[in-house]
Amino acid sequence: MQMEARAVIAKKQGIGGRILNNFVKYLKDNMGILIGFGVLCGGLAIMSDAFLTPSNIMNVLRQATTNANLAIGLTLALIINGIDLSVGPILALSGTVTAGLIANNGVPIPVAIAIGLVLGTTLGFTNGKIISKTGIPPFIVTLAMMQIARGAAFVYTNGMPIRVMNDSYNFLGNGYLGPLPLPIIYTAVLIIVASYILNKTKLGRHIYAVGGNADAAKYSGISIAKVQLFVYTVSGFLAAFSGVILCARMYSGQPTVGTGYELDAIAASVLGGTSFTGGVGKIGGTLIGVLVISVLNNGLNLMNVNSFWQLIAKGLVILIAVYFDMMKKKAKPKKA
Repeated sequence: MQMEARAVIAKKQGIGGRILNNFVKYLKDNMGILIGFGVLCGGLAIMSDAFLTPSNIMNVLRQATTNANLAIGLTLALIINGIDLSVGPILALSGTVTAGLIANNGVPIPVAIAIGLVLGTTLGFTNGKIISKTGIPPFIVTLAMMQIARGAAFVYTNGMPIRVMNDSYNFLGNGYLGPLPLPIIYTAVLIIVASYILNKTKLGRHIYAVGGNADAAKYSGISIAKVQLFVYTVSGFLAAFSGVILCARMYSGQPTVGTGYELDAIAASVLGGTSFTGGVGKIGGTLIGVLVISVLNNGLNLMNVNSFWQLIAKGLVILIAVYFDMMKKKAKPKKA
């Protein structure tokens, strides 16, 4: 009866009403971090005249895209009670390989991009296969892959950046569609697709089920191995995609790029409400977390804060976010 009543109400509301209700729910679910984000922006606007300029806002959004792409994969991994520390090095390896194929080997751009994407996706698939088949903790597996991918990037490039001065390729990272930079459009599409999968599909329900209670999910007939394989493969693909686009934006493939990116992505996910203990997380919340990290980085740069202090600030952000996540868990009443 309740489901029928909700269906009737939803039908009467129409598309506009449902969108409004979802938006209001989104605001309620993320009220805490939205308030914090507003306070952060207000404080930076007072301390720096350049913060609210259109050019700086667009710069923040453009720079946020890489973290957003990686944070989508980290959000999925954290929801299934896993983690992926290899996204930064996979980003670097995919970008440098793509750059090398274009600049040094004369490989056509679409083929080089496809190889870069397949490489990163394969490494993500490998992470998922090892985790699902051996039972080795995701932290260990992805930590090992982090070292392997970073080392491979240095071996491939001999530790030197690979310049790519190809207008068609560089356009992918620096071009515009109307007033919007292309990287923002790519990320918007990825966010929509990931949100749809998590919220509207059977696969999304399985992801939450595995993270919430793996044993119960297994007895319900859900293949935990397939869910893990999907999540880590997607994370690898997103890292590779980010590497290809970032390489185009920087006009070069650099083996050192992506260092610490996994920490920014983890911080964004946890700030957005994704739990380290699994089963909880939304892409919409992660998006706010990404904006908080990006605005924090930008604001500290505008105020000429030493980059070493920026690392300390982001470390504190992660610590505080995890602490509040633990407090929320403890505050929830236990089911009888």
